[in-house]
Amino acid sequence: MRAHLSCITIAATRGVPHKETSMRKIKTIDDITKDGAVEFGNGYEFVDKAEDADAILMRSTDLHGYELPEGIRAIARCGAGVNNIPIEEYAKRGVVVFNSPGANANAVKEIVLAALILSSRGVVQSMQWVRDNAKDPNILVNAEKAKKAFVGRELKGKRIGVIGLGNVGSKVANACVDLGMDVYGYDPFISVEHAWALSQSVQRVGTLEDLCRGCDYLTVHVPSKADTISMISTEQLDLLAPGAVLINYARETIIDEDAVDAALREGKLSWFSCDFATPNTVKMPNTFITTHSGAGTGEAEANCADMAISELKDYLENGNIVHSVNYPACSMGKARAASRIACLHANVPNMIGQITAILAKDNANVQRMVNESAGENAYTMFDTDEHLDATTIEALKQIPAIYRVRVIK
Repeated sequence: MRAHLSCITIAATRGVPHKETSMRKIKTIDDITKDGAVEFGNGYEFVDKAEDADAILMRSTDLHGYELPEGIRAIARCGAGVNNIPIEEYAKRGVVVFNSPGANANAVKEIVLAALILSSRGVVQSMQWVRDNAKDPNILVNAEKAKKAFVGRELKGKRIGVIGLGNVGSKVANACVDLGMDVYGYDPFISVEHAWALSQSVQRVGTLEDLCRGCDYLTVHVPSKADTISMISTEQLDLLAPGAVLINYARETIIDEDAVDAALREGKLSWFSCDFATPNTVKMPNTFITTHSGAGTGEAEANCADMAISELKDYLENGNIVHSVNYPACSMGKARAASRIACLHANVPNMIGQITAILAKDNANVQRMVNESAGENAYTMFDTDEHLDATTIEALKQIPAIYRVRVIK
């Protein structure tokens, strides 16, 4: 069922819970799964209006300029990219934004492998020849003659560069090793988890230039950020082997479209496969362009939805943050103490001091407290053995750098 988070209700005396309502309300935006099945379980209900909701579950709708109601505490995106969400703006309003990294990684890996094969073997072109000559009574004989026009090359032994070795890139790199390719990877920010998952046959390089040099294939798997926009341009394309293939199933902004167009027309690139039909890419020669379908499988949709729902429920019920893109990871397990409070605030000095000073005035006994930060934003969560007074909650809210105070339990 869908869920809604209501406003914090504060009691006037100690011992009376000041927590958010037990029935949580969810607003869905977009078709979350192909069959429409979205299940949150007991204690949740779906609502039609965002004004009535506590949290939003969504996919690809652009929320820039969207009038987000004050009652929204969290947004979960069923997918990895969040360039359709103003994450920093929402952070300053105390709204935690989650994504579902890795849930669609296998689907994207498979379509990238398909792009590798289609760009190497003339499969689409030969199928088109068959369609164009379907009425030829001698098509079997003539097809044998025509096949010479569609001779391709094998992937085995070819050099491929993989930019980004995260959830998708590491899977692509390992699959290319299994295909017998000479695999090179570049990712200065690779996590320990993905490094362990990477095949020992993947050769990691220290610079983007070293990766591109002499590659027959180049595939991109990084998010769209300030330092990745147009990271593949003329300088990088000139380093590739003549007639190389470029594949982009990450984000359209990572590729300098003018540079790619020129490289295709000059023969520096033989093919360009991407998931983004832009006004520029659709005019390029020798392209395979799909309709942003990299994660377009029922399995990927279900995996993304399951992960996003799990993240929302853990945050709404326990205050724990996992896979947020605008707040730090933070967990204290299941909320078992009498009360649990969460403060979303700016990452500035003396916040813990101000919070604990207010708790001391209320003579509150804090059983456990955690504080985590990420960039400009921070998160402080604590358990107490009694419910706090309404005046104490209000005092926490009045701290200048506080964005939101949640009385979770």
